[in-house]
Amino acid sequence: MKKFEIPLSYSASIIDSVRKIREKKDPRKRDMSPSVIKMKNVEFHIGRHFGFCYGVKNAIEICYTAIKNFPNKKIYLLSEMIHNQLVNQDLLENGISFILDTSGNQLISWDKISENDIVIIPAFGTSLEVLEILKSKNIKTEKFDTTCPFVAKVWKRSKTIAEKGFTTIIYGKADHEETKSTFSRAKKHGPAIIVETIEDVYDLCEIIQDSGSIKTKKFFKKKSLNFNFKKDLIKVGVVNQTTMLASETKDIIEIITNTLRKLHNKDDVSEYIANTKDTLCYATNENQQSTLNLLKNEVDLAIIVGGYNSSNTTHLAELTSQKVKTYFINSPDKINLDNNIKHFDFHTKKEVTTKNFLPQKKCKIILTSGASCPDIIIEKIMRKISSIKKEKINLESILTDFEMNY
Repeated sequence: MKKFEIPLSYSASIIDSVRKIREKKDPRKRDMSPSVIKMKNVEFHIGRHFGFCYGVKNAIEICYTAIKNFPNKKIYLLSEMIHNQLVNQDLLENGISFILDTSGNQLISWDKISENDIVIIPAFGTSLEVLEILKSKNIKTEKFDTTCPFVAKVWKRSKTIAEKGFTTIIYGKADHEETKSTFSRAKKHGPAIIVETIEDVYDLCEIIQDSGSIKTKKFFKKKSLNFNFKKDLIKVGVVNQTTMLASETKDIIEIITNTLRKLHNKDDVSEYIANTKDTLCYATNENQQSTLNLLKNEVDLAIIVGGYNSSNTTHLAELTSQKVKTYFINSPDKINLDNNIKHFDFHTKKEVTTKNFLPQKKCKIILTSGASCPDIIIEKIMRKISSIKKEKINLESILTDFEMNY
């Protein structure tokens, strides 16, 4: 596994040590059980997999290397490199400017950017349309492209299935940077359409079953130009925004497969639906599986950490909220020492405050984070909760106990 140069400010003594103990005893990472850190008044149940993934580490390394090597150049990011406010704020403070916001709105005019400037492509990738703008301005991006390799893999798969005559169905959020970048490529090679929910998929399946009917019950946010619902849904393949719920992606493929089996009255419908199961991101899948393993033990509450606009983090919060009271936060500053917490309600998209969120008794807490969250944030949350529970963190004692009991 490649070692990345990550700013020391993102590292954390407790978390780093726990990771090393786990890697020493389980180098192939087959044990998905949580890391349980026990203290007198609180237990932290930390996911086996959490925090920075390969793609995020790669993006961070490229960004900070550019800052270090080109101190006299103006450096831009197309948009947020990853969905984490701490990382993005740190980049801003180091002189990097964002050209677009996460919705694609222009923050800095293209006219102000010249070929002498550095433009970094974020981990989500970017659309072919934006790349064309950069090319017209003679801006070279090869050395500053932080696109996650698993996102690029989805692009390649959509091209491959299109060349075989399959229409690309993209499962993702239409306004997400990654989905936009995938859609721009898929539509270049053939018909493409975005589905955002299971309900969208069922609507699409109704059309597949009745190819003579072009009317739909709802409006699909994005589809390729001149998309023909009668002809373009005969042969399909599903690819996904890499941060979506793996279980939902599998369900979508199964729903469409069953629809085609019913339509053609046969079990083998491989000529009508492409095999695209390998487009699921390993890190997203591992984080979700780790979170499901966290829920196997009795706990009092869950704290999920990451950007509120982070799709993969939101899905972790969705998983835990089905079984235990969940608090979704993006910073240790959301926790007050008076035992109040300000947390994000992903249903209403608003922050709410809960008083006395920690029980007075000894409590067991699920603590995990999305793929764009630095370990230091997790550790600061541990320390803050420990203060509320009147615990003194003794690193040596904690790690000795953890290693003995793991």
